[in-house]
Amino acid sequence: MPQVSMTVRMDSQLKTMFDALCAEFGMSVNTAINVFARTVVQRRCIPFEIRADEKRSVEERMAAFHNMRKWAENGNTPELSLEEINEEIEKARSGK
Repeated sequence: MPQVSMTVRMDSQLKTMFDALCAEFGMSVNTAINVFARTVVQRRCIPFEIRADEKRSVEERMAAFHNMRKWAENGNTPELSLEEINEEIEKARSGK
């Protein structure tokens, strides 16, 4: 399948933080966005949350990421209700 380029605009501070977090996960920003897009298309919703726990080592975070990826590949991702999605959006906006 031919690949195309996509441009995403975001705040420079957010990009810096996103780049660093993706590096902690052991992946590029491009890979993270592709994982996100494929999962959204497959599940027809935003079915997951990826979170870095600052108390965990990079190795623990990578193991958790790989486990979550295997879980998602097997179709075991929890689907969120509209109410849960809205709650997550509100938490993100308020910085909680």
